[in-house]
Amino acid sequence: MNFWETITGSDLSREYKAFEARAEALPTDYRAAWDEIKTQLAPYSDFTGRNLMPILDGALGLLEETAAEGQSIYQVVGDDIVGFSAALAGGEGARNYRDKWREQLNRNVAKKLARLGD
Repeated sequence: MNFWETITGSDLSREYKAFEARAEALPTDYRAAWDEIKTQLAPYSDFTGRNLMPILDGALGLLEETAAEGQSIYQVVGDDIVGFSAALAGGEGARNYRDKWREQLNRNVAKKLARLGD
């Protein structure tokens, strides 16, 4: 990946299109689960989404393998796709972008208050 691809995100667009092309080959119920997994993982993304690419690749690989084996989508992800997605992102309580921004805001406010107290 070169500097221009990193800045523009064209490498991510290319990789994401490849994911979608792979997902098109999945059965209908697997594609619906794929769409829901992407939606549920979005809050765990950083600003660019680069941190989710390996997670999405692994999730799509899992769906492809289990579809090829003929397993039901419920055998793979269970009834709780939200919980499954949270586990992929690092488990329940994994930090998402809101948590990161909240911590940054709290640090900044604490610094300002400390200066006012001096």
